[in-house]
Amino acid sequence: MPLTPLPAPAPMHERCDVLIIGAGPAGMAAALAAAPSGAAITVVDDNPQPGGQIWRDGPQVALPPLAQQHRTDLARHPNIRVLTGTRVAGLGASQPTDKAPALLLEDADRGWTQHSHRIILCNGARELLLPFPGWTLPGVTGAGALQALIKAGLDVRGQRIVIAGTGPLLLAAAATATQAGATVVRIAEQAPWASLARFAAQLPRWPAKALQALTLIHPGLRASTHVLEAQGTTQVQSVRLRKGVHGEETITCDRIACGFGLVPNTQLGQLLGCTLGGPLSSGLGLAVDAQMRTTVQGVLAAGENTGFGGSERALVQGAIAGHVAAGVAAGHVQQAQALRAQLARWEGFAQALQTSFVLNEQLKTLPRPDTLVCRCEDVAYADLTARQGWIDAKLHTRCGMGACQGRICGAATQHLFGWAPAAPRHLLAPARIATLAACGGPAPEDASAAPPA
Repeated sequence: MPLTPLPAPAPMHERCDVLIIGAGPAGMAAALAAAPSGAAITVVDDNPQPGGQIWRDGPQVALPPLAQQHRTDLARHPNIRVLTGTRVAGLGASQPTDKAPALLLEDADRGWTQHSHRIILCNGARELLLPFPGWTLPGVTGAGALQALIKAGLDVRGQRIVIAGTGPLLLAAAATATQAGATVVRIAEQAPWASLARFAAQLPRWPAKALQALTLIHPGLRASTHVLEAQGTTQVQSVRLRKGVHGEETITCDRIACGFGLVPNTQLGQLLGCTLGGPLSSGLGLAVDAQMRTTVQGVLAAGENTGFGGSERALVQGAIAGHVAAGVAAGHVQQAQALRAQLARWEGFAQALQTSFVLNEQLKTLPRPDTLVCRCEDVAYADLTARQGWIDAKLHTRCGMGACQGRICGAATQHLFGWAPAAPRHLLAPARIATLAACGGPAPEDASAAPPA
């Protein structure tokens, strides 16, 4: 019986017209908006399925119809290639035909340099985790992380869960846990009732959000309440909460989920040279203009890396970016302009979120001297108080030099001390040697290749 020949290896240097980083709502919308132009579109995401954090798939997930429709539409377009389980490792070696920076990509099997005419950054945001005594105990996670774990199959039936922090994500996490059979005994919202009331009073401007809020109301919600300490030995057993100015309560629980808002994922944008400081990002998100263009030629951004504001805002921003990246065809220009009114509407919602859930200054006093701030390198709060900034802390304590590369502790120290973590310079995360070798320069077969249409 003849042997079946092995498929030819994929070229180490690949090209596309539009490269989209992130397959959440913004990335999917960008790809679908650009697809009718006929451009060769590559969508990269490190998750196993498109959807991002908002539309995360899993064995215990019933995806909303809109998410299912977007997935179906992505598969319908032959000029859209979705690379799941793939991440950006860093910068690649550019070629003369490139109109946007080259990126070094890596999946489970190989690394390669991806060339493109336009890049749309849609890599979302991550939770802000603030250190407090006991936050490293098993059973303590982020609020969004609890959602992700449950969607991935974590069994929480019969468990008592306390959710703390700030923002609507707390209610969403509580709903996910309750549907999975857990008992949410407390939702500790650090914002005061007055802020929550002002936010609720604005919700009729966005009827779908108002309806959603009604379905998420929980009897265990308490305002002006925040976590003080997670207690336990080898596993969390209880949590101590601050109530108001002087009150406290201790609640027995099996899990604690804490989320103090979102931090835009700007590392890749900063690596490319993009400026921070969008109007809705409090200086933390990527700055974009009305066409979603960043300050770097050929690079656009959409979604929560420009400032957090929900999936609706991300979808509209992504669609605008996709139309703009597709080119100057009249149809795409007109469609991008037609979306500006929708975007203004959802920017209003984003502004309401950010003004309603401002972090209480008391949260800066949560760590004790021995509370770990950098979990990867076991750096305690006392080790950091004498340091003058982020670089000084890294040099003297190795803070931010572990597996997460400062994504957790960098945001925490920015809140605690006002430090601004330095932008990455070439690599975003540790990468394989073979991947690094792929960025050395153009392969012979690519050196004379014609630019894509």
